[in-house]
Amino acid sequence: MADIRIGIVGCAGRMGRALIKQVTETDGCVVAGGTEQPGNPCIGLDLGDLAQVGPLEVSAGDDPAAMFAAVDVVIDFTAPAATVAHARLAAEHGTAIIAGTTGLTIEQDAEIAQAAKSCAVVRAANMSLGVNLLIALTRKVAGILDEDFDIDVVEMHHRYKVDAPSGTALALGKAAAAGRGVDHDAVADRGRDGITGARERGHIGYAVLRGGNVAGEHSVVFAADDERIELTHKAGDRTIFARGAVTAALWVAGKAPGLYGMDDVLALDL
Repeated sequence: MADIRIGIVGCAGRMGRALIKQVTETDGCVVAGGTEQPGNPCIGLDLGDLAQVGPLEVSAGDDPAAMFAAVDVVIDFTAPAATVAHARLAAEHGTAIIAGTTGLTIEQDAEIAQAAKSCAVVRAANMSLGVNLLIALTRKVAGILDEDFDIDVVEMHHRYKVDAPSGTALALGKAAAAGRGVDHDAVADRGRDGITGARERGHIGYAVLRGGNVAGEHSVVFAADDERIELTHKAGDRTIFARGAVTAALWVAGKAPGLYGMDDVLALDL
């Protein structure tokens, strides 16, 4: 079988370069394209040189439509508005897309779901195997423990992250709510400040830390009187996200249109 042709939007960023490197190290796929915004100084440079893996004879461009027409799968870790635009291009060309961008609004998520009627979309707040296992375990544990156990999601990321709580933290909170069979938005406490009063029974709290160069740390705390259960994942390097995204790209190539998740890719059923 021919190698899967993968395109990367935002190819000159930290995540884009990590993705280029990961594709070159993975059997069954090749880097077939990469784009950046017009005016980016990296346009025209060899993608292999950008990722310091040696020349690949594929240059960074500024025409995502042309790239979507030329590849099998596109990986997107950009920004919400850009991801929505790329999802529309994916639908137009019937190209599969891996959407790992966080911070999307409900309306933007709906647009991606609409695009999935015409192309295969893998949408996930986090692409790592460990985090997706943590999400599945959180849903399972929340379904076992009753409301005597308060639930809080604690996350930390590098100082440059612009959205809070992280998409992964929200995915964990939603998994906990799903495990308990409740509406997440009705029970989520997104931040506490000042005189808040006693915590509401059954609510799911969030705490956010930002600093340093932390790639990502997430914990789900189940706290009852006299005992506490903590589920934790710590990312040491964004390579784990690139590895998961490329795994998803290999899995989704040739799949029918639809909206898929990493639980589909990894066959997680807990």
